[in-house]
Amino acid sequence: MLPLPKKFFLTAASSEGESELTAFDGALLKARVGNTNLLRVSSILPPGCIHEPELIIPPGSLLPIAYGAITCADPGETISAAVAVGIKNDSFGVIMEFEGKCGKEDAEAQVRKMVEEAFRIRKLQLDDVMVASTEHVVKNIGCAFAAVPLWY
Repeated sequence: MLPLPKKFFLTAASSEGESELTAFDGALLKARVGNTNLLRVSSILPPGCIHEPELIIPPGSLLPIAYGAITCADPGETISAAVAVGIKNDSFGVIMEFEGKCGKEDAEAQVRKMVEEAFRIRKLQLDDVMVASTEHVVKNIGCAFAAVPLWY
């Protein structure tokens, strides 16, 4: 059985690269998760998980992470990624991710709306929402990345 993560933070960053993969890698590095092995998870924050914004993940770690990312090679295009964490005190939370060809404000509005709907369909009270987002105007090949890393 895998242990439940006990800590999390929200992060978002953008980068340019010479390829889509290096643009993605640069965004991961700026988001403080680039030297880890990402294990993409779906969108539930474990009960009792504590927000630690300055959390440092050891290099090489297998990192459970919910994220949204977009890469684009259309110069001048605006791309954004956002994540939101919905919190119900004394229960589990819900994480939503969004990426698209839009501005940061639109991306944030989308993830907030998705969190609200997720709580509504679960019939849970939404006590708090946390959001992280990034916006990037592509120069050559760009990436926008937003995530919620989960840690032990």
